[in-house]
Amino acid sequence: MSLMDRIETLKSRHAALEEAIHEEATRPHPDDEVLQELKKRKLQLKDEIAELTRH
Repeated sequence: MSLMDRIETLKSRHAALEEAIHEEATRPHPDDEVLQELKKRKLQLKDEIAELTRH
């Protein structure tokens, strides 16, 4: 997998997490623990993308 393919895969996963966060946050009774975990994973992906784009 090329570097650009890896970055695009990470961006896709980041977007999917963004959607999952939105869906959880707009539920009638959002689960704060689930939201926290989703946001943590999204931030990890963001950091990985940033690291890969610095090279």
